[in-house]
Amino acid sequence: MLSAQLIMTVVTAGELNAQTPNPADWSSVVQQADNQDLYFYTWGGDQQTNAYLAWTRQQLEINYNIRMTHVRLSDTADAVSRILAERQAGNLDRGAVDLLWLNGENFASLKNNDLLFGPWAEQLPNFGLVNAEDNPDVRTDFTLPVEGYESPWLRAHLVFYYDTAYIDAPPANITELLAWAQRHPGEFTYPRPPDFLATTFLKQALLELADDTTPLYGPVEDSDFDAITAPLWQFLDALHPLLLRQGRNFPANGSAVRQLMADGEIALALSFNPTDAVNSVLRGELPESIRTYVSNRGTLANVSFVAIPFNASHKAAAMVAANFLLSVPAQLRAQDPDHMGGTAAIDVDVLPPSEQRLFAATRQSHPAAPALMTDNQQLQEPHPSWMDALEQAWMARYGSR
Repeated sequence: MLSAQLIMTVVTAGELNAQTPNPADWSSVVQQADNQDLYFYTWGGDQQTNAYLAWTRQQLEINYNIRMTHVRLSDTADAVSRILAERQAGNLDRGAVDLLWLNGENFASLKNNDLLFGPWAEQLPNFGLVNAEDNPDVRTDFTLPVEGYESPWLRAHLVFYYDTAYIDAPPANITELLAWAQRHPGEFTYPRPPDFLATTFLKQALLELADDTTPLYGPVEDSDFDAITAPLWQFLDALHPLLLRQGRNFPANGSAVRQLMADGEIALALSFNPTDAVNSVLRGELPESIRTYVSNRGTLANVSFVAIPFNASHKAAAMVAANFLLSVPAQLRAQDPDHMGGTAAIDVDVLPPSEQRLFAATRQSHPAAPALMTDNQQLQEPHPSWMDALEQAWMARYGSR
């Protein structure tokens, strides 16, 4: 039999290993994270993002002795379903997911079902770099208060891009898009829902076409869905016969849309990464004649985050990784078009001048680069419940075609 002293030693060690990390005591979090594994689940459909996360894995191992495994998802909802299944199975402290890239409906699903660890995010040492007081959008996610349950990582907004070899004047907004498509049939398409970019296009169109957008910022069940969305379906009914292949089939995602542009099958496309087109031009994947713009009626913009599930096995390593993703070197590499080519979540204006210059140097001078966004151009994301409702309504109306 084990002696009482040995039993106490084993129990104490077990309690220490399972100790919940306290971000207010950051040195202890870093100490706990030392020699931990980390399973970071993200959407895996972008080559540059995957390469960036390979670099992140190296940096976490070199600087913090954290062994990160990048788990690539085709749909973030798969990770949400896994976390829910683990709780239903009674797995309360040995979850497979340590850190998850998410926002919108996936955050809402996890938070509303008490499946997130926290609050912790605003206690990260690097959280101050986002300057939340002047950038309140880092504290809401599709209208829902974040309340410290996820940490900002990247920014993005919807853009359109077109080929000036074929188009002199692109449609300035959704209303003009229909008239433009009538003059240029087959030269535009968008992905098939429930792809994220597809749903973003639906939301952008609805925000521009709806008589009153106020209901979009509350739960969908509190509104008259059919009445509010009627202009959207009227628009799509008219647009679809004018799309590539008469709207009989749709590309799978933004990468497929970009490939259609590269192959010369369409002349107008869209992306939720504002530097997607110019980065593709610089890599030789799209022609030099590409240009990027946003709707003159405003464009959807949001912040994406990382969150820690309630039962994550390696919470300390997840916190250290989230803090690293907010660091100046990580945010700079994320924005650098030679690497990830995204948009930093931190507020560059709060950095020392020498670091501000580093970020300024990442802005592409190529004519395909997007103009800098201004606050009055941004349209806030609707309540997350509208995503699923729009996707289901689209599928019911067009999914069998």
